[in-house]
Amino acid sequence: MSGNQPASLLAYRAEASLPGAWQERDDNWRDGMDLDLNVRKEGDHSVLEVAGEIDVYTAPKLREKLIELVNEGSYRLVVDLEKVDFLDSTGLGVLVGGLKRVRNHDGSLELVCTQEKILKIFRITGLTKVFPIHASVADAVAGSSASPGDDQ
Repeated sequence: MSGNQPASLLAYRAEASLPGAWQERDDNWRDGMDLDLNVRKEGDHSVLEVAGEIDVYTAPKLREKLIELVNEGSYRLVVDLEKVDFLDSTGLGVLVGGLKRVRNHDGSLELVCTQEKILKIFRITGLTKVFPIHASVADAVAGSSASPGDDQ
């Protein structure tokens, strides 16, 4: 690789896993990458709208927000992934952790996602059997059994 710019996003992600690589490139490349989280109430559900990339660098922010919601007594969560551009295994782990937290309080964590590239990740990992995945926040709040992530 020449200079400070990675040849590709994939190359950067691989290179960033090396000690020190992230710190050297943080200012040059990662500034535009972020995770936006917005929470609103819909009935007895807390809806967490997620936008951006959920990866090893941003997943802690999502984890902290899910923990905060549960600690505040929100046990019926809907995580809206419609504006998520990328999801890796770290992000999946955070979602599974959030599910465990709400289940400890007899709660639920449901997902909203219609993006095929994200749904494919849930299918490949078998998590469509773990998470109810809905086409809209309204469906999730209403408890619709339709799940765009299911293999039909």
